[in-house]
Amino acid sequence: QVQLAESGGGLVQPGGSLRLSCAASGSIFSIYAMGWYRHAPGKQRELVAVVSRGGITNYEDSVKGRFTISRDSSKNTVNLQMNSLAPEDTAVYSCYAGVIVEGTDYGTDFWGKGTLVTVSS
Repeated sequence: QVQLAESGGGLVQPGGSLRLSCAASGSIFSIYAMGWYRHAPGKQRELVAVVSRGGITNYEDSVKGRFTISRDSSKNTVNLQMNSLAPEDTAVYSCYAGVIVEGTDYGTDFWGKGTLVTVSS
């Protein structure tokens, strides 16, 4: 129905930057929210950042001031600019989209496969 394609993960040194991108495609009527979650080894999955269709953003406390989420609603894309990366940011980052699928009148959550971000010297 809906596919999320992520890109931009990789290896970066502490203090460095990475930019994650995600594009949604498929049977999309509208997207009411897009964002990023991450899952680090031995930890629960956590919300990193999310942006609503109206542009309201929400960030996990540890990334505030370092990460910036942006969205292009016309292209169904979301980006996550990550600066001042630290080893504790190491995780698999997954794109998320809350979608109203064509032909329905309710929201459905979709997830990307994830992209690995490793912060290490």
